[in-house]
Amino acid sequence: MSEKLTPVLSCRGLSKTFRDGSLKVDVLKEVDFDVMPGEQIAILGTSGAGKSTLLHILGGLDKPTQGIVKILGQAIHTLSEKQRCALRNKALGFIYQFHHLLPEFSVLENVCMPLLIRRIAPAEAKLKAIAILEKIGMQHRLHHKLGELSGGERQRTAIARALVTKPRCVLADEPTGNLDTKTATKVYESMLELNRELQTSIVIVTHDERIAAKMDRVFNIESGLLKPLAEPQTA
Repeated sequence: MSEKLTPVLSCRGLSKTFRDGSLKVDVLKEVDFDVMPGEQIAILGTSGAGKSTLLHILGGLDKPTQGIVKILGQAIHTLSEKQRCALRNKALGFIYQFHHLLPEFSVLENVCMPLLIRRIAPAEAKLKAIAILEKIGMQHRLHHKLGELSGGERQRTAIARALVTKPRCVLADEPTGNLDTKTATKVYESMLELNRELQTSIVIVTHDERIAAKMDRVFNIESGLLKPLAEPQTA
């Protein structure tokens, strides 16, 4: 099978059940899902519908109750913790609503971090980090600490950190949920432009239907079921 037809990330029969005593909640039910190379996908759903749970399972950060998840053809939940971390670092990038950047480090140092974890030489890591920060319009903030940045600048830094390793797929969980509409739109445009340039797949969990409308495909989670929308919804 050619690479173009091979999913970067896929799952089959994915289910997740939470139990609290006699209470049983089926958050995900028999989800089948593929992410193709370079594809942009949005997942919509109400609060508590299971969007973030699905994203965490797809990224190997949580385990399903049943089903299988493959990243680059490897069943991630059958791997050891060390192997799982190595595959995540190689294949995936993560962007969260709250950026999880390290406040004691500069913008440049934060973006260098994933490269240094890969044991890339510091000088090379610095050059790669500067290059991607320039693409995202953050070259004037290289040596600033997080406390000196606006909310939008922090999220752009988080996007640069997620994409600096050129991962095969980025998983983004409400990455602009704490920003105002105007800033959120600018940050999303920067992220999608960089995504297209690097040909990285992206899966975005969002409540913003205007953002979802920019994606190649849109899904909705309701009652634990993941269903494709025929057309992206618009506000």
